[in-house]
Amino acid sequence: MVGRTDALDELRRAWERVGAGGRCVPAVITGPPGTGKTTLAAAALQLTTPQVVLSGSARLHSPAPYDWLAAVLAGWGSRPALPVPPDALAWLAQDPDVPRERYTPDALLRLAVTTVRTLVGGRPAVLVVEDLHALDPASLNLIGELAGAELPALLLVTSRPPDEAVSQLLTARVLARLSGAPGAVRQHLGALTAGQVGRILDHVYGASSPPPQVADAVWRRTGGNPYRLTELLATAGGPEALADAPLPSYLREQPELTAREREVIGCLAEGMSNKQIAQALGISVRTVTVHVSNLLRKTGAASRTEAALWAVQRDLRATAAS
Repeated sequence: MVGRTDALDELRRAWERVGAGGRCVPAVITGPPGTGKTTLAAAALQLTTPQVVLSGSARLHSPAPYDWLAAVLAGWGSRPALPVPPDALAWLAQDPDVPRERYTPDALLRLAVTTVRTLVGGRPAVLVVEDLHALDPASLNLIGELAGAELPALLLVTSRPPDEAVSQLLTARVLARLSGAPGAVRQHLGALTAGQVGRILDHVYGASSPPPQVADAVWRRTGGNPYRLTELLATAGGPEALADAPLPSYLREQPELTAREREVIGCLAEGMSNKQIAQALGISVRTVTVHVSNLLRKTGAASRTEAALWAVQRDLRATAAS
């Protein structure tokens, strides 16, 4: 976890607080796709010594009530004896032959909490909730109810920002509830800095690590996104190719460019210099330099020529002229 050591240390300290006060300690990790949320959670889990691990995630394509708990029960193996009525448990576990629901949502929520408490059984536990943003409303309510409950557990949650959630308002409320619980840890993972990328290259290549200017080029090409960095390291073939090796095609998705960036990259595609772009758009050369730097980072291009080719392939030249 090079580049995330501070975050990992904070999660380890959160685990050390579990059991001291007898309450559940939430640790929430949010961030855009590819920033290493799941990797960080997995690394934190390796540092803990839980007697029980309850792990579940959403059914991304067809969310159903209590997805998280159903996933936990499915991974439990033989189902333990639980103080929950069989028909209610069948509903919570999403059994194939689920009886007609005869319980109110509040009653099912209480039974869901009882199920989790029984599975934990008073032992030190880690409750892993992956992709909170994709969970169904019933699961979100359950996770919120567990925050700060009298339970010797670390509630380890990963999520994208609420505006990318299936239930945006409810997800935002649950994240706020988790973050406001006693002793809660709240981490938002952004892009790696250029310095962190350099340290990762040093860690990967050791004595053969490329010079700082190559590390800076890699940072610009990947935008500091850990997933993109990992894929580039895996496909480049060696440190000498990092600055120039083409990005894998699956990483070349169309980035979101501002209107001005589209104008600048259109000028690049026409072969203009920074001075010519500044004159054409009525902005300073320094501003053009900043836009070009941002464009190299967003497009994953290693040079102005590669960025210009990227624009030509996407027919962006006309945008600058219009």
